[in-house]
Amino acid sequence: MALAALLAAAPVSTGAAAGKFRSAEEALQQGIGAYSGGYYEMAIPALEVAAAENLFFAQYYLARIYSDNQGSHTDHPKAYMIFQRIANDFADVDPDDDRRAPFVARALTALAGYVRRGLPEIGLEPNAERAADYLHHAAIFFNDEDAQFELAKLQLKGEGVPSDVAQGKHWLSILSQKGHAGAQAFLADLYWRGMHMQKDPVRALALISVAVKNAPTAERVWIEDIYQNIYCGAPQGVRKQVGGMVAEWDSRYGRRPQSDDRNSLAALDQRATRTCENGELVPLDFGNGAQKPAATPLIAEPSPTHVTPPTGSGTSLGIMGAGVLGGSGPFGSRSAPPSGLGLRDAGDSSVR
Repeated sequence: MALAALLAAAPVSTGAAAGKFRSAEEALQQGIGAYSGGYYEMAIPALEVAAAENLFFAQYYLARIYSDNQGSHTDHPKAYMIFQRIANDFADVDPDDDRRAPFVARALTALAGYVRRGLPEIGLEPNAERAADYLHHAAIFFNDEDAQFELAKLQLKGEGVPSDVAQGKHWLSILSQKGHAGAQAFLADLYWRGMHMQKDPVRALALISVAVKNAPTAERVWIEDIYQNIYCGAPQGVRKQVGGMVAEWDSRYGRRPQSDDRNSLAALDQRATRTCENGELVPLDFGNGAQKPAATPLIAEPSPTHVTPPTGSGTSLGIMGAGVLGGSGPFGSRSAPPSGLGLRDAGDSSVR
């Protein structure tokens, strides 16, 4: 079926479910409640009723369900269509005063993932430049950290945006300071591999140990994979140096996840035991209880000289402390959203 026809169709089918609720608002409340508990089979009919009445949050949570690879209701074409609709209809909501704003940003980031990878089921071909447009808008206009993280990775690769390794490293470090677990894990891996950075196994192990504690449920597996690789590969001498750094950095850069991940407490209890190849247990609380040493910079390298942070925003970390929205920077200015955002519908030429 052509993508244009799919997008033109109603996003949901209510069927007899509509009669079970006194209003679309009641359906929305019940749907979100079921979603939060992980009961997708109960959430979908209720959210469909609410989405048929164009309630924003019903559309958003339906898309989340359909995009969840761990669920039994995964349907990426449906998820893409709903995320695309949200992008088309809500990309200009007030980023400060509209409570939908952070959810629109997440929808844009998810949409960028589909556009970047492509979706053969509906003829959507990969388009890195268009994906970068979505991420740019979410990162700047909505100040979304996940979008900033994804955009920084594109800068390191030169994928969809001009290659700028210094800027990509700079923004990974800024996000790491803010407690973004994905950025912390990614930066730790760069330190461990000596890729784009001077190889530094001590900083790598300290930073990934903090990232594991910060990791939200949806990101935990890949972050723990990096942690296991670094911990098991680190010699005892490195581990001894790291203990105090983890305690210090955890107090400064730790940020326990506050997300809408479902069943987060249950997921914590179900974390698999990890071991190294030699059978050694991998501790997920490495560095707990260690005495804090003197302050250690998060990143030892100078920040790019062409980034100008706002006055007085420097930190003791040895890097520029510019906020993503402050002054000039790699992503531009929030007050002037990028032109050519590319919030295009199914008629876009990238879709065959």
